[in-house]
Amino acid sequence: MTFGEKIAEARKAIGLSQKDLAAKIFKEDRESISPQYLNDIEHDRRNPPSADMINQFATVLKVPPEILYFLAGKLTPEDLKKVTTDDQGKIVEAYKAFRRALK
Repeated sequence: MTFGEKIAEARKAIGLSQKDLAAKIFKEDRESISPQYLNDIEHDRRNPPSADMINQFATVLKVPPEILYFLAGKLTPEDLKKVTTDDQGKIVEAYKAFRRALK
């Protein structure tokens, strides 16, 4: 499943039209996205959006943000970008645990 497919599936599951969902997702300038932009996302004609928009999609669609980050190929949500590489052992162990959990 792709990021766009998951967005479309979740939107339909809660009974929202593309127009309704687009009105609930905001760009950095605080303007809502257009239904056409959402359509492009759902049909994988655009790259997955920013972390802020991914979080908005997760909230509105009631999908765990981790799933959307994974499907978007963004394995580092914003809150983890603050982690430093001072303790490389923890980073390596986290990735190993992630891989073990998905096997």
